[in-house]
Amino acid sequence: MTAFILVPGMFTGTHIWQDTAARLTAAGAEVHTVALTGLDGARAATESGVDLETHIADVLAAVDSVGAAEDRRIVLVGHDYGIHPAVGAADRRAERVERIVYLDSGLPRDGVPALAAVPDQSLRERLAAPVGTGEADRTEQTLPPPALDEWPRWGSTEGVPDAALDRLTALAAPQPLGTLLQPLRLTGAVGRVPTTGVLCTGNGSSIELIQMLVRLGDPALRPLTDPRVTFFELPTGHWPMLSCPAELTDVLLRAAAGEGHRLEPVDDAAGPAHLKPFLMDVPDVVRERHGNVDLYLPDAEEPRPAVVFVHGGPVPADARPTPRDWPGLTGYARCVAGDGAVGVLLDHRLHDLGDYERAAADVAAAVELARADPRVDGERIALWFFSGGGLIAADWLDAPPAWLRCLAATYPVLAPLPNWGLSETRLRPARAVAKAGDLPLVLTRVGREMPELAATVEEFLAAAKDCGADVEVIDVPHGHHGFETIDVTDESRTAVRHALRTVLDHAFGAGAGAR
Repeated sequence: MTAFILVPGMFTGTHIWQDTAARLTAAGAEVHTVALTGLDGARAATESGVDLETHIADVLAAVDSVGAAEDRRIVLVGHDYGIHPAVGAADRRAERVERIVYLDSGLPRDGVPALAAVPDQSLRERLAAPVGTGEADRTEQTLPPPALDEWPRWGSTEGVPDAALDRLTALAAPQPLGTLLQPLRLTGAVGRVPTTGVLCTGNGSSIELIQMLVRLGDPALRPLTDPRVTFFELPTGHWPMLSCPAELTDVLLRAAAGEGHRLEPVDDAAGPAHLKPFLMDVPDVVRERHGNVDLYLPDAEEPRPAVVFVHGGPVPADARPTPRDWPGLTGYARCVAGDGAVGVLLDHRLHDLGDYERAAADVAAAVELARADPRVDGERIALWFFSGGGLIAADWLDAPPAWLRCLAATYPVLAPLPNWGLSETRLRPARAVAKAGDLPLVLTRVGREMPELAATVEEFLAAAKDCGADVEVIDVPHGHHGFETIDVTDESRTAVRHALRTVLDHAFGAGAGAR
């Protein structure tokens, strides 16, 4: 018999599992819901000094309560913050746990506190700041639960009925800060336990997105390609036990049986897709390196317009080669230089979702470096954003300078995903486009985009239509995210040529002379 141990997340208790637990029991499973100290019912107001170790002990007690008979197979399910005490307990009872289910949660790591997984980045920064003089020990403090309209800051509420959201709010308890600030300590034994990730697409996660991140070469994600690791998707927000308990029950039963999608391992011999050759032949032009910025120079004596290419991300800080040496980007820069303009490529510091502000500063500095170069016509600049770098476009849409002749975006992210914790950021192109005025916009859209990213593009285009923005859309119907090195087809080449020609036409402008 399978014994499910269900661990709730922040601010919540056993009540969130009520419907799912009943369905699992009806299917013949044994079910234990963990009441986390300081969070569940009457215990919440009486406990102090609660930390992550306290909650690990709560989960261990549930594991130890399950009979040790040979037919007892324990499946630990951690939702949201609950994955941290779940993994901590599994590390100490690895021989008893058959599988861990990560229910729309992050990947806990040894030595890293649960605070690192909190989606609200402004809160993360505030709580991570040093304790001030006379301030009480934060481990003795609590974080107030969200009000009814604040839950989206902690995860998408898509699909949750109003009555369930009202109940979630009414029963929510303050989160002891010690549970978020105490680092998780692991021996490594948990690495032997098979795992299943249940990704809620309405909250911004998907199997395709995880597979793309794995292909970027982050060594921390490579273990996800282990055949013992499986994945499921649920088309809902962050609270599937409230929005679709029947579907969640089915997924948990299938996960316990070892079912699920397995990621494709990285082919080290073939190399990752983003390092494959650019889809077109490119001219051999002069490249100069200036710190984190590369200039691709045309064969010209007079100052020329420049196109600044902004890569996506987040990209791991130790990824090699860095984005400015990726063929898909250098191909664009070389084509621009071959056609008479200066191509500008930079490495910006978008290594984590919390890095957007400094990445935006890096882009602004690169633009100024290019404009100050005597070989660049500083009054004729185009900016071209890719993938996750698309959010940075908001700064330039919100207040376009006179010298910005065109803004382009290729398979961009144009609004933060729900689980990115960026609801308060200014970097929202879908809002900023209302102030773009008559700035020409060129958007390359791929037909086989990940749905969660495609939704941000459609949001942007709807906003652009409402305000009458000047947007030219170039479609690649059969193209994927990163199509320039993946989909080497005539359709893809046509789209790239069209985009290059359009951007350069705007950059050079009427009366600028032959290129």
